[in-house]
Amino acid sequence: MSTPSEINMSHEALPIDRVRFAEALESLPLDALHSKVAELRNNMNHLRSSNEQMVPFADEGDQGMVEHSSVLKARPDTFQDCKDAMYENLIVINRMNERIELLRAEVEKRGMRWSEAEVKDLQVSERMVNGDSATQTQPTQSQSGRLTDDELRAQLEARLAQRSHEDQEEEGLHL
Repeated sequence: MSTPSEINMSHEALPIDRVRFAEALESLPLDALHSKVAELRNNMNHLRSSNEQMVPFADEGDQGMVEHSSVLKARPDTFQDCKDAMYENLIVINRMNERIELLRAEVEKRGMRWSEAEVKDLQVSERMVNGDSATQTQPTQSQSGRLTDDELRAQLEARLAQRSHEDQEEEGLHL
């Protein structure tokens, strides 16, 4: 069982900064760089999936979930907890995108060609190893630049609003 100090230590752990990450890449072989990209993309897909699963719990207007979930009745702050977790996931996804850009820069610095097709092939094989099928792959979005916290929060709120709107359109009798 974890002690409170152990929990606080892991909660306060900071990710490695960009400079140290880039320096660490210099000693890795090329195939390890491509594998790292596939690993990061796999992790990003899991975070996106987690966010999608939390949307109904984060949407305070979804009365259907409240009626069927004793957890939500017992903890009214669950809505905000889910929103906060989704926001943190978006921050981590953004950080992973930055790391993929650092990996790309390292590959190109070595005079090699950065091929998204090669990286995606590795990503598919990684998913198959993790038990997912290749048909479940989701297209990844390449981001140019960094998002601020406000921009991330705005994206999350827009997605939640869109999801709520879609759920309202689907109301009716489902057999």
